[in-house]
Amino acid sequence: MIEKATPPPEAIKAWARLMRVSRQLFEQAEEALKESGLPALAWYDVLHELAEAGEEGLRPFQLIERTLFAQYNMSRLLARLQADGLVEKLKVADDGRGQTIRISAKGREMRRRMWAVYGRSIAELVGTKLTAEELEALASLLGQLRFPPADD
Repeated sequence: MIEKATPPPEAIKAWARLMRVSRQLFEQAEEALKESGLPALAWYDVLHELAEAGEEGLRPFQLIERTLFAQYNMSRLLARLQADGLVEKLKVADDGRGQTIRISAKGREMRRRMWAVYGRSIAELVGTKLTAEELEALASLLGQLRFPPADD
């Protein structure tokens, strides 16, 4: 028998607001990138993770874990990034089918250009709306909802 769990009204309200606000903020950041003639936010996410990884790069499965994109989406995105010269695919010496993805100099420049717009969007959409204390509290609360929970 399946137990029916009914969330409290406060949980429903919080969930609905979280979903709506998340979508709205994402769409507004995407629009700012588009208006600046820059690629979608997904490109930034991948370029950011690769830049953070350094010269070693990341395996595709690591990128999927860090960005939470579906495998088929990641494959297509990596193909586009490679075609535009933003990433390099390198063979893994001990794995004949394996590859490592590394950000290129052109990719680092694209990430920098995107961050100028994306960072400004974050500042305008979130940073100017809440105090430093409210931002810290929000980050802490959202960290508790992550799996695994984030304490950073």
